[in-house]
Amino acid sequence: MNSTRPDPDTFLAGDAGDVTDPWRSTKRRLGEVAYGALDTLSGTRRRAARLARSATPQRDVLVIGVYRPGSLLAEALPALLSERHRVRIALGSTGPADEPLREHTVAEHLDGGKFENLNRLLEGAGAETPDWTIAIDDDVRVPRAFLDRFVGVCEAFELDLAQPAQTLRSHSAWKVTRRRPAMLLRETRFVEIGPVTAFGRAAAAELLPFPELRYGWGLDLHWAAVAAERGWRLGVVDALPVRHEFGLVAAAYAREDAVEEAARFLAERPYLPSERAGDVMAVHRRLRS
Repeated sequence: MNSTRPDPDTFLAGDAGDVTDPWRSTKRRLGEVAYGALDTLSGTRRRAARLARSATPQRDVLVIGVYRPGSLLAEALPALLSERHRVRIALGSTGPADEPLREHTVAEHLDGGKFENLNRLLEGAGAETPDWTIAIDDDVRVPRAFLDRFVGVCEAFELDLAQPAQTLRSHSAWKVTRRRPAMLLRETRFVEIGPVTAFGRAAAAELLPFPELRYGWGLDLHWAAVAAERGWRLGVVDALPVRHEFGLVAAAYAREDAVEEAARFLAERPYLPSERAGDVMAVHRRLRS
């Protein structure tokens, strides 16, 4: 592998994902209303709910996430529980445990980067690999009954690596991750490092624990290259869009540091060029027969 530092243009999204501009925000808000109506008319949500109820075998699911003071994880917690699957939730806090999350908080006063902290949680979860490992950020809102429906769609389409789409108003730098209307999911070449990422058993066995990265930019492009080599199926689940509207990308750290870390990391590893990250391999509006 050539160790020359890659050109940032080959691994950056080219969009900060900032939707705070009033005109842009208004357009995205109107788009969300229209997309929601189309989802209702097309029955997309009903199909996802039907999968969750009847078409998915019971699975072992591990949910991991690190939260800061004032996070949204307590609000998301009910949607991360399940009536069907065996779910373990292992959370870490950068400070003392929040009372609503105390039962699920296994580590406190974490001071590493996102992936360093997630690795601490994986260490405490045990050696056995679950059927699904779901990593969730602390500034995301998820729809009702999210986990059951999300796992149901992923299982039905035999995905190995997946994420829910993000709302149009989310601060999403990668266009391919923004929701599309009247679709269950799109098979893609790329799945992002957040705000919610799901690893099937095969992908988790190879990709977890995470590399000891503080920011993780470019990691998802490396995953995409590994997935292509292994023949894994990747997908963005449009039926269950999550809201990541409350924090800009790189708002809590220096963008230059994240770019530098990514360049060092990718210099020694294969990765999907960012211009290919938007490729869609297949679109699924209905359940497969």
